[in-house]
Amino acid sequence: MLFIFDGNNVLHAGGFGTREGLVDTLAGHVALEGARGVVVFDGVGEDAVVGPLEVRFAEHADDLIERLAAEHRGREPVTVVSSDRAIRTTAGQETRRVSAKNFLRELAQPSPSSSQQARSRVEDALDEETRRRLEDWRRG
Repeated sequence: MLFIFDGNNVLHAGGFGTREGLVDTLAGHVALEGARGVVVFDGVGEDAVVGPLEVRFAEHADDLIERLAAEHRGREPVTVVSSDRAIRTTAGQETRRVSAKNFLRELAQPSPSSSQQARSRVEDALDEETRRRLEDWRRG
């Protein structure tokens, strides 16, 4: 399964203070789902990989999100998370499309099968190299 996130939409819908906080949250979610993901931000920045999540930057994030959805929707289940109605419309019938607010609402609901005590931080499960790369990425 592939999650494609409109980074700026989710960042603002969730009231995250920083991109790094959002990336940590999304990487954790994707890892717990046993999936992989791509978060795309508008503008210029350094692409990175944080566990199962790719962080990408594009002059026009919407175009990249649409292209990624089109490339992958025939090969695997794709969920596009964006509040942009145009993206949700053009991502294709084969994709699951979720608004940023609905995704964050789903994310906030605890899983019925897990207790809060049993949950651990995804970072705790990362291998040493991935943990080092995550720290390097956070420092910029």
